Amino acid sequence: MCGIVGYVGPRDCTDVLVSALTKLEYRGYDSAGIAVFENGRIEVAKTKGRLADLTQKMEKEGKPKGHAGIGHTRWATHGEPSDVNSHPHSGRRVTIVHNGIIENYKQLKQFLIENDRNEFLSDTDTEVVAQLLDFYYDGDPIRCIRKTLHELRGSFALGIIFADRPETVYAVRCESPLIVGQGQDEVFIASDVPAIIKYTKNYYLLEQGEIAILKDGSAEFRSLHGRPLKKELLFADWDEDSAEKGGYPHYMLKEIHEQPTAVKTTITPRIEDGLPNLSECGIIFGTLRNLKNIFIVACGTAMHAGMVGKYVIEKLARVSVTVDIASEFRYRDPLLTHDDLIIIISQSGETADSKAVLSLAKSRGAKTLAIVNVKGSSIAREADMVIYTHAGPEIAVASTKAYMVQLAVMYLFAFETALAKGKLEEKECRRLTAALLKMPDVIEKTINKVVDMCQYVSTKLITADSLLYIGRGLDYALSMEGSLKLKEISYIHSESYAAGELKHGTISLITEGMPVIAVATQNTLLEKTVSNIKEVKARGAMTIVICDEEADIDADAVDYMIRIPKINETLMPMVATVPMQLLAYYTSVNKGNDVDKPRNLAKSVTVE
Repeated sequence: MCGIVGYVGPRDCTDVLVSALTKLEYRGYDSAGIAVFENGRIEVAKTKGRLADLTQKMEKEGKPKGHAGIGHTRWATHGEPSDVNSHPHSGRRVTIVHNGIIENYKQLKQFLIENDRNEFLSDTDTEVVAQLLDFYYDGDPIRCIRKTLHELRGSFALGIIFADRPETVYAVRCESPLIVGQGQDEVFIASDVPAIIKYTKNYYLLEQGEIAILKDGSAEFRSLHGRPLKKELLFADWDEDSAEKGGYPHYMLKEIHEQPTAVKTTITPRIEDGLPNLSECGIIFGTLRNLKNIFIVACGTAMHAGMVGKYVIEKLARVSVTVDIASEFRYRDPLLTHDDLIIIISQSGETADSKAVLSLAKSRGAKTLAIVNVKGSSIAREADMVIYTHAGPEIAVASTKAYMVQLAVMYLFAFETALAKGKLEEKECRRLTAALLKMPDVIEKTINKVVDMCQYVSTKLITADSLLYIGRGLDYALSMEGSLKLKEISYIHSESYAAGELKHGTISLITEGMPVIAVATQNTLLEKTVSNIKEVKARGAMTIVICDEEADIDADAVDYMIRIPKINETLMPMVATVPMQLLAYYTSVNKGNDVDKPRNLAKSVTVE
């Protein structure tokens, strides 16, 4: 996810901006840039690559020198990583940095073109904002910013400088996080506390729609309506390591809490007029309409996202879907045709077995679609079509938000495929898409609702030698990920089973007090799942049930119940994922494990 910074004060602005951006490197990025007032003029330095590349470029071409400016590290969303797509972006009189997504940038760009603004150099949504600000600028920065904000749709934060307002930085927040740091005769903006903690621990938190004006070493604030605001000065009682985690004790917990933003950033650019639109990813209706078979191939957590995708695609689009582990698929000589689609899911885009599957699929003439989080990765470059997830970087080895956005993409793909094949009426597709758009708020609500109960239930798991996850249908697909998450960071042996298979051997493993976690969110299968819960309860199991807040389950069948918000049954996996993540996290914490770096595991598996 992008990081933005700004500075006004007596220090060398370039040094401060680069130093601050360095502290945001954990967010992930593929280019970097700064804009600094030098002798009353805005000087820009930017480049594809790392901050080290930017520093090297400035050493060769000259470093901007001044005392006010803005900086940016970019995680590419619109337009490939390149020098020209790097931030900052400028209009004639306005230069900006931007974190987030502008949902309606295409319409705004067309408006500007129709009004003789044809100076676009990049493929970014950010440049559209810079040009729009410039279009509305009449010499009053606040009025210009307010007017522009009324035109923008999306989730974003902006750092803005005007050519005729030297030594002044403006900032605005619309959902994407932004803080204003207050030091001794100096003031900062930043996407996160780590960027400024070297210089000050005092900061203001910008709220939705608020505008900050940084000038003469201090800040003032305006509401979206232009009224002056008084804000509380906060104090960050963190060291630098804690600050990078946003105050959370571990990256994994931070990333769980980042899921609502990640889902919103992933889905909103792919929904137009209430319907999914994956055309920017190279996916067209004709391709989807003619698909005969779909193969979803991935490893670990990504494969579990594919399992959920299988259920949803087959149910809605009525296309046969096979899910395979990449390391097995590549060696079983699969039957592939030109009418088949191979979907490769990989967070890093560099997973060795998945890359090999991609090569195999292309050699057999099958169509290939990559779902990856890293722009420019090997799998993204080589696939016929690419859907980028916008999770931002995951530092914790145990995947949370990358899995969640993979689920979101699976739903978008399923909806559009079903619509293209005529298996889903437009009215129903709109209803499902609208429900998906609400998921960021539902996920956030779920985190707040279940965190205490998950923390408590985790204390009942820490002495277990082994446990089971069970479920039916989508709940079974989901239980696979719950089981993996628990075992990889708590080191407790855990397996997932289709609940209906218990009587075919597995129920013999049940012993007195053995934890069995049942995922029971599919109301059409609830009675059968409850019967399975009672079967293990009768044999001494300690039963933990994850279900919706309205589920009717006999109290004597359950030892601990974790209730989640009730939503459309098809989308329940995105909600039920949350308590499973938190159960795994708190169980690992209670056992004293290194949550973010579990033993023997690596984040990106680039060898067989």
